[in-house]
This record gives sequence, structure tokens and C-alpha cells, in this order.
Amino acid sequence: MSAVRLIALLMVLALACHAAPARAATTCTATAPTALAFGTITNGAATATNAVTSFTITCTTAALSVLGSASVRACLKIGTGSTGSTLLPTRSMTNASADPMAFQLYTNAGRTTVWGTVPAGTPPAAVVTLSYGVPLLTGGSGAQTITVYGQVPAAQVLSAGSFASSFTAANVSLEYAYNESIIGTAQPPALCTTASGVSGHKTADSAFPFTVSANVLPQCSTYVTTDMDFGSNAGAITANLDRTSTIGLTCINRTAYSIGLDNGQSAQGTTRRMRFTAPDSSVYYIPYELYRDPARSQRWGNTLNTDTQSGTGNGAAQTLTVYGRAPPTSGAIPAQGSYNDVITVTITY
Repeated sequence: MSAVRLIALLMVLALACHAAPARAATTCTATAPTALAFGTITNGAATATNAVTSFTITCTTAALSVLGSASVRACLKIGTGSTGSTLLPTRSMTNASADPMAFQLYTNAGRTTVWGTVPAGTPPAAVVTLSYGVPLLTGGSGAQTITVYGQVPAAQVLSAGSFASSFTAANVSLEYAYNESIIGTAQPPALCTTASGVSGHKTADSAFPFTVSANVLPQCSTYVTTDMDFGSNAGAITANLDRTSTIGLTCINRTAYSIGLDNGQSAQGTTRRMRFTAPDSSVYYIPYELYRDPARSQRWGNTLNTDTQSGTGNGAAQTLTVYGRAPPTSGAIPAQGSYNDVITVTITY
């Protein structure tokens, strides 16, 4: 009788060893990457700007057996982001005025494989395979660090401002299939997208949210000014002499600028004056004034946000007019000669 019972016990143990694989509900999660920050981008930059960020994917399986194991095939999908509509040829981030900046995300350091949303498609999602043991008492887990490689292409015509695009919800999706085995090595699923022939299949949106950012500083250049010539006058000035000159500049789009004019080299208080030095070293003056408007009612000075002229760049050359007036003279007739003054132009942006 004892021999029979022993054989029966061995048969039960053998049957247990060949039981169907356990289902321990493997779960994969990812950490949130730090922001992918490109820093300051120069309008029309001659070279591309690169940046990277990274995150970790971890898969955990509850206890299976002494010889248990699990294997996971995970696809990490990155979409267009909050401010774009295409993956190819580039993604796009925008500033507060919805001006675009092209950028791209890649799965490799050489930045040749665009990171997309289609497993084994175009552009492909990143694929990760994790295999690890799952001991009886503690369970097991596997982890891998993933790097996102970003690039802002060179030679872009950009606007000033802070640019960003957020990747959340379906834009950062994790899809994975897994196999679990109570004995031996679990085989990796052939695909991350199937629930057939595997121990399990899951998806999770907003799995690794992050933000892409860049900044374009205001920029002005190509300054051109013309002289203001009041012409010739015989004797005293008996009526207003009105003349104009111009200030030209080119500022990238959305660049707010302000132009100030100082009081010149011979001012008396706030009154601008042209000066003539006679051969005998006697000095003579003719007063004049500069204005921001054709009616010559708004004096053009150098106090920011008070009497300066403001504008916003559009990426093309812009010309501003300076309105000048030499009023009628009083007192002695000005000495015959060539009167002049030098004005310093200050451009703030």
C-alpha cells in the first residue's frame, strides 16, 4: 500500500510540473523624462541644434515560481505633440503667436531614424525587449533607460519668442505584449501589438509625458540712416523749415523695438541746436527739433517708453521717418556759414 501511495504522489508532482503557464499580470510603466530643452536658437543659424532627454521603462511581474521568467516586447510611441500636425519631414513647436519652429525627434544618436508611432512602420515606434527572472517569493522586474534625441534644423527663418510643444495622452503611448513561464526562459513576443499567442497585451497613454522647448531672442540688424538737410537760407529764418530723414533697420519677426534720439552735441537744455564755428572762433547756433509725427507735435527723444518711437519687426527691412523743423529765428541774423549737429540713434530690443 505504501508503494502505491508513493507512485500516486510522484504522478501528482509530475502533473504539476506540466501545468499551463501562470498568469501573473505583468505591468510596464515609464518615468517622465525631463524637458527636452534646446535653449536659445539663433534666427538663420548655420548649424543644427541638438538636445537629449531620457526616461526609464520598468516591467514588473508578480511571483511565478523558483524558475519563473518573463519577457516583454514594448513599443514606445511618440506623436506629433500639442502644436504640430505632422511627423515628417519635421515636427513643429510654436510660440505664443503660433509662429512655427521645426524640430525632430529620433531614436538614435546619429539622428537618422525618426521616432514615430507605427511599430515596424514609417516612422517607427521605438521597440524595447526586456527579459528577467521571476522568483517565487519576490517576483521580478526588468528596466531599461531610453534616450530621446532631438534636433532643431539649421537655416530657419524664425520669430522671436518662447517655443514649446507638449507630449501627453496619446502622443506618448506605451503598448506591450508579454510572455510568462513558470519554468525556463519565457520567449519574447514577436510583436508588441498582438494579444494572440502571448500571456498578455496592454496599452497605456500618457506613459512618459514631456515638453520640448526652445527660445529665440529678439534681434535687429542692418541699420541705415539718412542725413536731414534743411537746405540754404538767406538771412533770418522767417518761416518753419520742415525736412525729413529716415532710419532703417531689419528685425526678426515679433521683435519689439524702441528707437531713441539724443539731444545732439550742442543742445541747450532740451532744445536741439545746429552749430557753426566762424573762422575767428565765434560760435553761432540755429535751433531745430525732431519729431515722430508729420504734424510735428510729438518730440522724438531718448526716454524709453516716453518719447521714443516703438515698432515690431516683421523679418523684412523697415523704414521710419524722422520729421525735422527749424523754426523762425529771433534776434540777430545768424552768421553766414554751414550749421550742423550729430544725433546718436539708440535702438533697444
